[in-house]
Amino acid sequence: MNKKNMQRILETLGEMYPDAYCELNHENPFELTIAVLLSAQCTDKKVNQVTAQLFQKYKTPWDYLSVPLEELEQDIKQIGLYRSKAKNIQKLCRALIDEHQGEIPRSHEELTKLAGVGRKTANVVVSNAFGVPAIAVDTHVERVSKRLGICRWKDSVLEVEKTLMKKVPQEDWTQTHHRLIFFGRYHCKAQAPACEVCPLMDLCREGKKRKKDQLA
Repeated sequence: MNKKNMQRILETLGEMYPDAYCELNHENPFELTIAVLLSAQCTDKKVNQVTAQLFQKYKTPWDYLSVPLEELEQDIKQIGLYRSKAKNIQKLCRALIDEHQGEIPRSHEELTKLAGVGRKTANVVVSNAFGVPAIAVDTHVERVSKRLGICRWKDSVLEVEKTLMKKVPQEDWTQTHHRLIFFGRYHCKAQAPACEVCPLMDLCREGKKRKKDQLA
């Protein structure tokens, strides 16, 4: 991926989704962290449906620890892996109270020490809650980056993140992250990508193969 094509990708994403944003509903860093934790292997739409009531019932880390684990499990039962996620939420809340005065830490390093918080979740939180430039690589970002040839097919999630950090100006990391997600979620879908109307079709590895197969 040369600089000219990378710039074209960034400009095209900007034209298509100038106002891309985090679609997980939240009002503060704590709610965002809980929402991202719940979003693992789950759609943002489903998470928002669950958190609409969840965030009314639980406002603080202390609230989540005031109920039995089984009650919290029932509150998020609509979400996949709800048992392990409920357990992680209570562990996370305990750590926040014991080590961070009940507040979400601003440090990426401290965030990843919390139960259920991996590198991707930490990147989402520091960028959206605290304005720290970061690129969180979810399934959409990974798929689009590999299809467009920004990264290699065999690259790990971490390698995809590092490559994007090198190729995208730091001040654009967060916005590019959102635009890649929108592009992957609404245009370059996993099963039914809109190849026929894609402005980046000529750069897409899968798109070229699809076109070649159609002509064969």
